[in-house]
Amino acid sequence: MKPDTSPPSPLNPPSPSSPLIDGPERTALRSAVAALAKRHGSDGGTTDELWAEAGKLGYLGVNLPEEYGGGGGGIAELSIVLEELGAAGCPLLMLVVSPAICGTVIARFGTDEQKRAWLPGLADGSRKMAFGITEPDAGSNSHRITTTARRAPGGGWLLTGRKVFISGVDISDATLIVGRTEDARTGRLKPCLFIVERGTPGFSYRHIPMELAAAEKQFEVVLDDVALPAEALVGDEDAGLLQLFAGLNPERIMTAAFALGMGRHALAKAVEYARVRQVWQEPIGAHQAVAHPLAQAHIELELARLMMAKAAHLYDAGDDAGAGEAANMAKYAAAEAAVKAVDQAVHTLGGNGLTAEYGLAKLITAARVARIAPVSREMILNFVSHQTLGLPKSY
Repeated sequence: MKPDTSPPSPLNPPSPSSPLIDGPERTALRSAVAALAKRHGSDGGTTDELWAEAGKLGYLGVNLPEEYGGGGGGIAELSIVLEELGAAGCPLLMLVVSPAICGTVIARFGTDEQKRAWLPGLADGSRKMAFGITEPDAGSNSHRITTTARRAPGGGWLLTGRKVFISGVDISDATLIVGRTEDARTGRLKPCLFIVERGTPGFSYRHIPMELAAAEKQFEVVLDDVALPAEALVGDEDAGLLQLFAGLNPERIMTAAFALGMGRHALAKAVEYARVRQVWQEPIGAHQAVAHPLAQAHIELELARLMMAKAAHLYDAGDDAGAGEAANMAKYAAAEAAVKAVDQAVHTLGGNGLTAEYGLAKLITAARVARIAPVSREMILNFVSHQTLGLPKSY
């Protein structure tokens, strides 16, 4: 029998093979996570039960190595998990931090002992790890980080500094802290990563009240001469910058997934409302002034998803440089699309969009998180203008 050489047609479409299009395994993962999220819904309460079930089913560690209990996938799969949870109204913010940032860094650069100690728990959800980089005086300028680690007698470290807006410290077993050590050859400070377990003397935290409806809380962390053993250092002391960006690229990709899920959730509520809400003879969704903005929001969310998929593919393929550009673009595009989708959803519902019954008003604040964290849209525009377009710096 001769092979079919007829060109693809709408009646005989080609099988998707692009990394930007979900294949059978990722489609199954997306459907399974969506079903789990639908069972839990968006009650706005604790995420403990959802986290535990997602861990038991293998979704929390889908990006971590199989030999340590993970799924053996990548950030592409983990971003699907977060996006689908968000689309159902129950995103898990700690997915961005614990398996995506901390799990990735330890899997790539940690010692065998660190991998054995942390990865199985991060994969099944029985352990969590927070990530501490932001400081009150440094803001978006990571080069101004003042948290320092100095050598202690006996080969350990003494860590001193302060961090702010650190998510989930109260529910984490440890925090991956970004500090700086002095280069003995140049005298300059270089970034390094340390695992600081909760309860370590000198490690304390204070809740920062936020006008943000989220199960995960924000904290200020104080490190007052925290004594750490030598094995608390993750990876090579001289490769800290490489290790840091190995965690920051997944953070941006996962923030894009967080924003996309939120945007899809808001848009779905608006579309459902526009289909049935009738003021004159037909539902309001029949009017182009209502329908077209919703269609535009959908288009922009889909475009952002494509860039997120590209960033995840490049990162999982080991192209850190290419992933850096794409991850920043994906985070920017997804944040802008989510803000517009939420705004249009609230506008579509009118007064009902501000009621607790429909649950959209709380997303107005939440949607802005992706615009300002983990890096502002202005800093992303700086990155693209300098790194991609080759324009001179203004700072």
